[in-house]
Amino acid sequence: MRVPRACINLRRIHLVWPLLLLLLVGAALTALLPPAEEQSRTNDVLGVLRRATANKPLPDNHVYSTEETEEKFTIVIQTFNRTDILLKLLNHYQAMPHLQKIIIVWNNVGEQTPQKLWNSLGPHPVEVIFKEQSTNQMRNRLQVFPEIDTDAVLMLDDDTLVSVPDISFAFSVWKQFPDQIVGFVPRKHVATAGGTYTYGSFELQDPEIGGGDRYSMVLIGAAFFHRRYLQLFQEQPQAVHQLVDQTQNCDDIAMNFAVALYLAQQPRSFQGMTRSKGIVASRPSGVFVKPVDFRNLEKEAGSGYLGMWHRPEHLLQRSYCLNRLVQIYGSMPLCFSNLMLCQFGFPSYANHKNKG
Repeated sequence: MRVPRACINLRRIHLVWPLLLLLLVGAALTALLPPAEEQSRTNDVLGVLRRATANKPLPDNHVYSTEETEEKFTIVIQTFNRTDILLKLLNHYQAMPHLQKIIIVWNNVGEQTPQKLWNSLGPHPVEVIFKEQSTNQMRNRLQVFPEIDTDAVLMLDDDTLVSVPDISFAFSVWKQFPDQIVGFVPRKHVATAGGTYTYGSFELQDPEIGGGDRYSMVLIGAAFFHRRYLQLFQEQPQAVHQLVDQTQNCDDIAMNFAVALYLAQQPRSFQGMTRSKGIVASRPSGVFVKPVDFRNLEKEAGSGYLGMWHRPEHLLQRSYCLNRLVQIYGSMPLCFSNLMLCQFGFPSYANHKNKG
C-alpha cells in the first residue's frame, strides 16, 4: 500500500518541531550562563576560598587528623575504689560503635589493676589500657596520654553509665562542634550583688534575669572534647593546678575556663563571634546534649565509697573555685547558653517550663 505524500510531509513536520524547540531552549540556557571571563573569575574565587581553608592556622599543639582519628573516639575513665562497677562499665562500653580504645586512670595507688582478670575473660573487641598513678589526684585524668590517637575524647566518671544511643548521638553532635565540650551535665555560675560568683545547676535562679534554665559550663565527667584540650589544661597557670590539688575538686570547672579563654582568643572567622552594641560575645565553652538513659551506679559499689559530691562542703568548694579562677585569670570568661540538643526532635532550649 502506498502512503500519500501529504502524510509523509506531516510526519516530517512533527519531527522538525521538537528539534527546533530543543535548539531554542538550549540557546536560552546558554544566554543565562555567565561570560567566560566572569566564570573564570568565579573559579578563581572558589580556588582562593579552598586555599584559605587549607592554609587556616591551627593551634601549636594541633595533631593533624586522619580519617580514622576523625571517625573514632577514646574513652578515658578515672577510677578509685570502684573496681566492681568499673568492670560492669567496661563490659557495657565494649558494644560502642566508633570506640577505638578505653584508658583507665587507676588512682588506687599501690593496688594491682584488674588487667589480668580482664584479659583472661577475653577476647574483647575494644582494647583497655590501665594507667597506674603514683598519687590519687583529681587532675590525673587530664594528662596527655600518648595512647590517645583519636581527636575525640569521651571522659566519663567511674560511676556513670550512659546508653550507647546517647553516646553515639553526642559523638555526632561533637563532630559538628569539635572545638567545644559536648556533654550531658550542664552547670552555671551566678553573679551576686557583691561581685562574687555562686555555682549551681542550670535551674538555679539568676537574680538579674529572674529565671534559670541556662548554663555556662558542661562538666567533663560525661562529655566529649578534643584531645588538644588535654595539653591546653596542662599549660594553665600553676596556680590553677594548685587549686585543683588543694580542693581535690574543680578540674572540670578549670577546663571550662581554659576552653572559654581559648575560644575567645581565636580569629573571628574561626570563633563565629557576634557583635551587638559594640560588645563581642564568644561561644560558650560547652554544648548540652540531653540524655535519654543516664544512670548513676554509685549505690552498686561494693566498697561503699561515695563520690565527692556527697561532701557537705562540695558546692561551697565549687563556688570558691569559681571565684579563685576569676582571680587567677583576671576575668570571668564563661558565657551562657540555653541550647539543648536531643536525639528525638529538633534542637530546642534548656527551658522546659512554660513562662508567660
